[in-house]
Amino acid sequence: MILVLLLLSAPSVSKTQEEIEHWTNFVRIGGYGLEDDNADAIVREAQLSHVYGMEADVFVVGRYPNFLDPRKSLSSIHALAEAAHKVGNKAFIYMAGTECITPNADKAAHTVMKDHPEWVQRKVTGEPAVFHSGAAFWIEPGDEDVWISPYAPDWRKTYMERVRQVAATGIDGLYVDVPYWMTHFDGWENSWASFDDFTVAAFRAKSSLDARKDVKLGNFEDAGFRAWIDFRIETIREFLGDISQNARAVNPQIKTIAEIYPGIEDPAVRLGADVYSLYPAVDAIAHEYDFEDGESLASARTQLDWFLYQVGMITFRAFAQEKATWILNYSWDGDKGGNPPYAMKNLAMSVIITGANFWDAPGHEMAGSNDMATRKQIFEWIGRKQRIFFSPRSPLHPVGVYFSPKSRDYHGKDFLSSYRGTVLALLHAHRDFQVVTPRTLPDFHGESLVLPSVSVLSESEKQSLQALQANGTRLIFTEINASGVPGSTNTLLLDPDPGKAYFAALKKDFSTSSRRPPAELLDVLRGKTEIELYAPPTVAAHFGIVQGNLCPHRRRRFACEFGPILATIWCTCRSWERSESYTGRSTATAWSSRSQRLSVALQSGSKDKGERSSKVRGGM
Repeated sequence: MILVLLLLSAPSVSKTQEEIEHWTNFVRIGGYGLEDDNADAIVREAQLSHVYGMEADVFVVGRYPNFLDPRKSLSSIHALAEAAHKVGNKAFIYMAGTECITPNADKAAHTVMKDHPEWVQRKVTGEPAVFHSGAAFWIEPGDEDVWISPYAPDWRKTYMERVRQVAATGIDGLYVDVPYWMTHFDGWENSWASFDDFTVAAFRAKSSLDARKDVKLGNFEDAGFRAWIDFRIETIREFLGDISQNARAVNPQIKTIAEIYPGIEDPAVRLGADVYSLYPAVDAIAHEYDFEDGESLASARTQLDWFLYQVGMITFRAFAQEKATWILNYSWDGDKGGNPPYAMKNLAMSVIITGANFWDAPGHEMAGSNDMATRKQIFEWIGRKQRIFFSPRSPLHPVGVYFSPKSRDYHGKDFLSSYRGTVLALLHAHRDFQVVTPRTLPDFHGESLVLPSVSVLSESEKQSLQALQANGTRLIFTEINASGVPGSTNTLLLDPDPGKAYFAALKKDFSTSSRRPPAELLDVLRGKTEIELYAPPTVAAHFGIVQGNLCPHRRRRFACEFGPILATIWCTCRSWERSESYTGRSTATAWSSRSQRLSVALQSGSKDKGERSSKVRGGM
C-alpha cells in the first residue's frame, strides 16, 4: 500500500501555545511499564524515538492491593510527571475502569469477592462477573478478575479519591481503560448486565421500571429494553464525566482519555461504551478499534477491512469535533511472511490522513514496538508535519451523511449496513463528504444530506431537518423516511436502499463492486466541487481546509494489485515545498503551496500490470 498526501498549508515551526495546551491533539504515542525506579529511563527512550505522549502502566485502581493502598504507585507517577516535564513531554497513567484484579487471590487475605461481593456486576440470574485465568490473556493463573458496578457507592467513593490523588501528582492525563458493562467474555455476550442490587435500584429511580422483571432483554422494540439500553450508555458517560470532574478539581490542566474498543458498530450498545456519547465527557478517546466482521491487524487486513477502518475513523473524527481521536490498532503479531516496518507504516498512514493520532504498539500489547527504527522514522516525520495533519479541518462543500446514534442502538443491522455502504460509495467515487451527527446537524450547510436507513429521530432532529429542507438542502432518505418531512424535489426517498445493496455487493466481491458505486445515489447528490479526483476506487481521499488552505488527503491502496508502485509527482506551482519520507514500498510526501491553482498527476506502474494514473485538479 502506498500513501501519498497532498497537503496545502503552512510549513511547520516550533510548538505553539495551542499545541502545548491541547497536547492531546498532537501526540505520537508509545506505551511503557512504570516501575519504582525507571521514570527517567522511560523518558529517555521516548525522546530518542520521537514519542510525544507516554502511556504508563501502574495499576492504581485496577489491582485490588493498590486500590486499597496506592502510596507506592503515587510516588512512581510523580517521578514520571517530573521527568517528562523536564524535557517538555507529556505522560498519562493507565487506570482500569470497572475491572479490578487481585493477583494470587487464593493466597490473598483480601480480594474483592472476599471483601465486597455486593460490588460485582451480575447476570439477571444472579451469577457474578468474576473470572480466572483463561477468560482473557491478561488474567494470570491464580488471579481473581471482577467487573464492578459503577453504582457500588463505597467502591465509587474510593475510586474517585484515587483519581484525585493521581491528579495531584502533576501527571498530564488519566487513561481510563475498560469502562464497560460485562458483556464481552464468553458466556456473557447476551447478558445485558448488570443486574446487581445497586444498578437495579438506580434504574428503578430513573425509569420506575424493575430491570429484572419489566425489561424484555434482546427485544429492541420493547420500550423497557430501550430504556435499559439508554440507561446503560448514560451510566458509562456519567462515570467518565465524574472522573474528569474529580481530576480537574485538583489539577485543572489534567486530561481524561478513555480507551474504548467498540466503535460505530453493535458492541457499543452491548457494552454501554458508545463513543458518540462519550466524547463530550472526556478530552480524548483512544480507540482500540475492532469490529466483529473484520481483521484488526494491519498485516492481515483485506481490501474491504482497510476501507471499513476508514469509515470508522472518519466517523470518530466527526464525533470528536475539536477533540482528539487516538487510534490504538496493531500492525503485526508474528504472522509468517509479514513485514513489520511495512505494516507499521501502512497503519500509521491510514490513521493520520483522517486527522487521528497514531499509537505505535507491538503484537496485541500496548507497550513497546515491532520495530523501533521504524517508529523513529514515522514519529519524526509526523512531528515535523503535525500542524498539517492535526489542525482542525473545515469542510468545503460536502455531501452530508447522517450518523444516527439511536438508529444504530435500536436497529443496528439495518442502519449500519446502509451507513457503511453509503460512506464507502462516496469514498470510492471520490466525492467530498462530511459525517453529520445530532450535535452538528443544526450547523450543517451542505447542499445534500443523506440519511441512510435512519429509523429513529428526536423532535429536535426533525425540526433541524425541516429547517434544512426549507433553506434548500436536499434530504435523501434511503429505505425509510422517519422525519415527517413530506416528499418533494428537495426530499427524496430511495427504496430499495442503494447503500445497503452496495455494502452487500462489496462483501461478496470487493474488486468488481468497488468500481461500480451506486449511480442511483450519486446522481441525486448536489454539491459544488473545488477538487476533482480521477483515480481508481483503490484510492481513498479526504478533502478539507487546513489553516485556510485546500487540503486533499489521498491514500493509494493495494500495492499488491499493481506490484511496487512508483509515484511520480509534479506541481505547476509558483512555490512549493516537498518533504519525502518512508522509503521502500511506502511513500508519503507533503507539499506546502501558496499558489492559486494546483495541478498534480500521479502515475503508478509495474512491469507486470502496465500503468495507471490518477489526477487531482483544484483551484483556490
